[in-house]
Amino acid sequence: MSENFYADNDDLRFYLERGVDWAPLVEVTEYGYRAPDCFKNPEDAVAFYQELASSLGELAAKEVATRASQLDCERVTLMGGEVTEGPAMRAIQEAFRRAEVHRLCIPRELGGLNVPLLVYFLGGEMIARGDSATMTHFSFHGGIAMASLLYSIREGTTEFDVAGGRIKETRFRKMIEEIAAGEAWGCMDITEPDAGSDMARLRTRGEQDADGRWTITGQKIFITSGHGKYHLIVARTEDASDPSDPMAGLKGLSMFLVEAYEDLPDGTRKRHVIIDRVEDKMGHHGSVTAALSFDRVPAQLIGKRGEGFKYMLTLMNNARIGVGFECIGLAEAAYRMASSYAAERRSMGKPIARHEMLADYLDEMRVDLRALRALAVEAAYHEELANKLSMFEIFRHVATLAEQKRISRDLPHHQARARRLTPLLKYLAAEKCVEMARRNIQIHGGVGFIKEYGAEKLLRDAIVLPIYEGTSQIQALMAMKDTLLGILRRPQVFTRRLGQARWRALSSRNELEKGVARLQSLSLGAQQFLLTRTAAGKLRSLADVPVYRWTAALTRNWDPKRDFALAMLHAERLIRLLADEAIAEILLEQSRRFPERRELLERYLERAEPRARMLHGEITTTGQRILADLAASATPERKAAE
Repeated sequence: MSENFYADNDDLRFYLERGVDWAPLVEVTEYGYRAPDCFKNPEDAVAFYQELASSLGELAAKEVATRASQLDCERVTLMGGEVTEGPAMRAIQEAFRRAEVHRLCIPRELGGLNVPLLVYFLGGEMIARGDSATMTHFSFHGGIAMASLLYSIREGTTEFDVAGGRIKETRFRKMIEEIAAGEAWGCMDITEPDAGSDMARLRTRGEQDADGRWTITGQKIFITSGHGKYHLIVARTEDASDPSDPMAGLKGLSMFLVEAYEDLPDGTRKRHVIIDRVEDKMGHHGSVTAALSFDRVPAQLIGKRGEGFKYMLTLMNNARIGVGFECIGLAEAAYRMASSYAAERRSMGKPIARHEMLADYLDEMRVDLRALRALAVEAAYHEELANKLSMFEIFRHVATLAEQKRISRDLPHHQARARRLTPLLKYLAAEKCVEMARRNIQIHGGVGFIKEYGAEKLLRDAIVLPIYEGTSQIQALMAMKDTLLGILRRPQVFTRRLGQARWRALSSRNELEKGVARLQSLSLGAQQFLLTRTAAGKLRSLADVPVYRWTAALTRNWDPKRDFALAMLHAERLIRLLADEAIAEILLEQSRRFPERRELLERYLERAEPRARMLHGEITTTGQRILADLAASATPERKAAE
C-alpha cells in the first residue's frame, strides 16, 4: 500500500502545482494581502498548500487506509444517550487532532491556517480514498465552521478590521475555535421522517416566546455526525392557512444554530438534543448516522425569519462539492485495487489486465477519474471564489479601483459557473463511483465477493453517494430546470452558442476542438428539442388566451412541474450530456495551456461522443409512450393535485 496518497497521484498534484490559477483565490483568501501575518504572494501560499497536501496524503495513507477494514467491522453504539465510536475511528480522530487538520480552512485570527477550501476538498479526496466514512465525518468540521462564519458575515454580525485585513469579532467565534481545536464538530439537520428531497414538507418548528427567545421542537433523521455539539437546523417558523401560500412551503423556513449539549464543571453532560438511535447501515460503518428529537430546545436564529432555504443552499452547495471529491476518492481506491489485482492475477497465460475487455474497463476507469477530478476542481474553484468575492465586498470602500472592478466583473461569472457545475459534479461523480466500485468487484471475480479483499466494502460504501446531499434525480431536475429556463431568459445567447458549435464542428483546424464542438452540438441540440416540444405544449394551452397576451404567457409563468413533463422524463439523460459537455470544455482549455493534457481529452472524447449520440437519440425519439401512460392512469384527484 502507498505511504502517501498525494505523492503517488500525479493528476491530483497537477492541480496544486500547475493546473489551478491560484493567484485570484489566494488574493481573496488573504483579504487582498492586507494582514501583517498573511502570505504576500501566491507562490509562497501555494508552496505551503503543497506541504499541507503532502501531509494530508501521508495521514490518509498511514492513519486512515490502514484501518479501513477495522472501521468496517466495528459499529458505533448508543448507550446512556451518548454515542461511542469504535477504537479505529477514535484513533483516527486523535491522529487528526494531533495533525491539526481541522484548522485548515479557518481564518488565522480564529485559530486556523487560512487555507482555501479547494485544498481542504482535495485533502478530503485523499481521506476518502482511505475510507469514505472517515471523510464524511472530517467534512463536518471545517465545512460547518466556515458555513457559520459566512452566515455571520452575511447577517452583519462579524466585525472586520478592514485596514488590517482581519476579523475582529464574529458571532460564532466560540464554536469555530472549538472546531478548529478538534474539540467539537457540527452537523446539518434537514431531513425528517416525511420530508427528504421535498423540503416544503418540513414540520420541525421554530417558536419564539414573548421575550424573543427561540426554541426548536420536532424530529430529524439520517443526520450524519448527528452526535456533534453544533447543529445547523432548518425549521418552520411561519404559518399559512392556505397550502398555496408561499409561507406554507420554502419561504416559511428559517435557519437556526442549536448546541446539542453542554459539558458541566462537574464532568457530567447536560443534553438538550436527544439521540433516539444510530442507524445500522449497509456501509459507512465508521460514520454516525443518527435520528434526533428536539423538545423546546434553545436555539439561535441565523439571519432573518424565512431565510432558511437560502442559507441552506449555501451549506448544501458546498456539501455537494465535498461529496463529489468523496466520490472521486472512493473511486480512486476502487481503480487502484482493480488495477493492482489485474496486474498480478494470471489467466490463460497472461495477467488479466492484458485481456482486452479488462484493459478497456481499466482504461475507462482511469480516464473517468481524471475527468471527474477536472470537473470537481473547476466547480470548487468557482464556488469558493463566488463566496469569497461576495464576502470581499465588505472591503469595497477601501478597495482599489482595480479590486472594485474585479468584484463587479468576476462575481456574477463565478456564481453562474458554480451553479452550472455543482449538480453535474454531484450527479456524475456519485453515479461513476458506484459503477467503478461495482466494476472493481467484477475484475476481482469470486474473491471480490469475499470480505477479506475489501472490494465489496467499497461498493457498500458507494451505494449511498447517489442518495445523500440531494439524490441523483434531484441533481438532474435542477440541472434541467436551470438549463431550459436559462435558454428562455436569453434565447439569443443560446442560438449563438448553437450556431458557433455547429460551425466549429465543421471548420475548426484543431481536431480536438472539432470533437468538443460536436459534443456541444449534440447537447445543445437536445436542449433545443426539449424546449421546442415544451413550448409547443405551452402554445396548445393558450387556445383560450387572446393572441395579444401570448408574448407574456410564453415568457413568464413557466411551471417546471406542469410544463416540463418531457424534459423531466429525460432529465437524467440530459444531465449526462451536460456533464460530458462541461468536462470536454474544461479538458480542452487545459490542453491549450498544458499540451500533455491533450491525451486525456482524446481518450475522453473517444467515449463521450458515441455516448452523446446515443443520449441525443434517446431524448429525441423516446418518452411519449410513458407520458401517455401517465396521463391515462392519472385519477381526477391526482390531476387536480398536479
